[in-house]
Amino acid sequence: MADSLQPIIPRDESHHGSLSIAPQDPPEPVPITEQEVGEYREQDRFLPIANVSRIMKASVPPTAKIAKDAKECVQECVSEFISFITSEAAEKCQLEKRKTIGGEDILYAMGTLGFDQYAETLKIHLAKLRQSGANGAAASNPGPHREQHIEPRLDPES
Repeated sequence: MADSLQPIIPRDESHHGSLSIAPQDPPEPVPITEQEVGEYREQDRFLPIANVSRIMKASVPPTAKIAKDAKECVQECVSEFISFITSEAAEKCQLEKRKTIGGEDILYAMGTLGFDQYAETLKIHLAKLRQSGANGAAASNPGPHREQHIEPRLDPES
């Protein structure tokens, strides 16, 4: 209820001190400073390195090795990319007075930000998810049909 409180401002002197409520626009969100970003723990800002590493390993030949700094670089990049797309989608939802970001919002954000060629692939993926019943009961109770299994590879030097 505190959000609905408005400052009381005197109208004018001719009404013998009567007061009115001044309409206000919602305050603009304050951008996060670099110092505040630095205060977040790395595990709160980035995707887990093990997940990033597993996806990277699945994309290269079994004999290929991936250096730790390469994994960390990709970890930071994909985390930033996800935040970038999500913040654009969240802005759209906020303008439309919605609280839930949906798949279409992500597609819109990707198109708006110039990632059209990726958005096309995601449109297909989103359609497949919807076709398989991912929205509804299956979304709240994911079964084995939704999991994508990536075979782990044992690298003696990693």
